[in-house]
Amino acid sequence: MHPILGRPARLAAYLGVWVPLGMLLVSLLYLQGAFGWVEATLVALPLALAYGFLCLSAWYVTGGSPVGRIGAWRNAITAVIASFVSSAVWLLVARGWLAVVGTVRGWPPVTQSFRLVAPTLFGFGFFLYLLAMAASYLAAALEISQEAEKRGLELQVLAREAELRALRAQIDPHFLFNSLQSISALTSMDAPAARRMCLLLADFLRDTLALGSRERIAVSQELALARRFLEIEQVRFGSRLDMAIDAGPGTDSDEVPPLVLQPLVENAVTHGIAHVLEGGVVRIRVERQMTTLVLTVDNPCDIDRPAGRGTGLGLRNVRERLESEYGFDARLRTEETDGHFVSRIEIPLDA
Repeated sequence: MHPILGRPARLAAYLGVWVPLGMLLVSLLYLQGAFGWVEATLVALPLALAYGFLCLSAWYVTGGSPVGRIGAWRNAITAVIASFVSSAVWLLVARGWLAVVGTVRGWPPVTQSFRLVAPTLFGFGFFLYLLAMAASYLAAALEISQEAEKRGLELQVLAREAELRALRAQIDPHFLFNSLQSISALTSMDAPAARRMCLLLADFLRDTLALGSRERIAVSQELALARRFLEIEQVRFGSRLDMAIDAGPGTDSDEVPPLVLQPLVENAVTHGIAHVLEGGVVRIRVERQMTTLVLTVDNPCDIDRPAGRGTGLGLRNVRERLESEYGFDARLRTEETDGHFVSRIEIPLDA
């Protein structure tokens, strides 16, 4: 169905455009001397509205000869032929309408008056149909542009989702690599501890599989995952590793990307606690600051520790996830001062 005919409001607006065009035709017929004002109005205004419906066919003509598929000359020839045929049909309608009005009003035979106004009607109709063709081509071009923009946005969304899936997929292998190394080391030193660590790891992985596929999870769930991870590492480090987790007022129900803290907590243990002889406390705090949710991981570190063998994948992964999900509205900041390494994630609360 024609897009104008499909909605009454559009049809009313479209016919409203043809009313002033009809008055223009009334003026032309009156100035030509063929009719008086009343007669010209009775003839021209209904004919203009009827021609408005006839011009709707331009939409179908342009749909069958799109600009991008045939040459400009073929488009021009198609427009001229369609305008000629449309105007010819309109002349037949005009002759019939003149006969009807003439019979009702008691006018003389319409042949003479029709011959007088036929060139004006034909030229008027030819020009208006060309305008209708141009408007239809413009509407088609806008529709194509909007469709292309829509497809572009859909591709961006798909690319973003694919990127997020890839970033999430990087977390599990990275974590498993370090966890399995720890279990391997424990098997030769403390088999019961290795078994306990395997059970804790299984529980952790079960939770990550359940929550990791979501777009967002509650802060309380994210902190629970971080706690489970630290419990796993406590098996290996014993009393050298302690944890302090604090969720500020009203933050439990706030939402964050799943496992966004895990790489930071892992770094705190692997590159912090592991290099401090007496160990220390990994402190995790979540708080609201104005319109920002701040997640902080603080751990002691040895300023003289050797350069790590890691690839920096964890921090890079967090930064890329934040940028992909929030753009420049979220950020990860890290700093090392006075033997402490602090990682700070800032996420907008209204995201």
